[in-house]
Amino acid sequence: MPVTHDRTYDVIPSAGGTPGPGTAEIAGDPDIAPVAALIADRARAVMLTALLDGRALAAGELAKIAGVSAPTASSHLARLLDGGLVTVVSQGRHRYYRLAGPDVAATLEVLARISGRVAVRSLRQSRQARLLREARSCYDHLAGRVGVELYDALVREGRLIEADGGCLLTASGAAALAELGVDVELVRRARRKFAPGCLDWLERRPHLGGALGAAVLDRLLAREWLVRGTVPRALRLTGAGREGLERLFGCKDLN
Repeated sequence: MPVTHDRTYDVIPSAGGTPGPGTAEIAGDPDIAPVAALIADRARAVMLTALLDGRALAAGELAKIAGVSAPTASSHLARLLDGGLVTVVSQGRHRYYRLAGPDVAATLEVLARISGRVAVRSLRQSRQARLLREARSCYDHLAGRVGVELYDALVREGRLIEADGGCLLTASGAAALAELGVDVELVRRARRKFAPGCLDWLERRPHLGGALGAAVLDRLLAREWLVRGTVPRALRLTGAGREGLERLFGCKDLN
């Protein structure tokens, strides 16, 4: 009996214009190769990782972070812009770049989970790694040990209930977040997942992501319970923040 298939196969031409072996692609599938190629360059990867801070950075700042010249950085950023991985805002003579959105940030976080670690070769790098592990911004939500402890406390105290594809916020959770200053109903209307768990690539345990995670980090920064430091993405938990997180959410392991 003949076998039929419900998918159409196109063949990618080889460099000489004729089909090569093993190069069949499935029509309608996403073409991930161009995006993967953009991220694969080390300088561009460093720039994208720096933008996980969630803030917009100037081309000169990104050039310094990536260790390349200004013209080289501009060329890389133009490619990332064309590829839809970053957006740009102009202010006078300056152009500021940021990730194109949470989907790009999530992709970078997933890649980080399956990637190796840059070797630590100095006391300065050791300090940076320690600060990032303690608390950092994962695009627009809180990651690191502090983020994981907050997520654990929310679940432990019955304020979040873990479910497939995300978390359910209970009435007590909504009340605690309202005391922090989070407008939960406004957050629910955001065009993104409400409260997914985001696996922390350093702690290997979840922290709170999505629209709710972004709103929580925004309020923690506004109250100065967390403050930004000189290391990109690193956050510092203040004394007021340690006390407030324990009082509101039951975080007991932040010393």
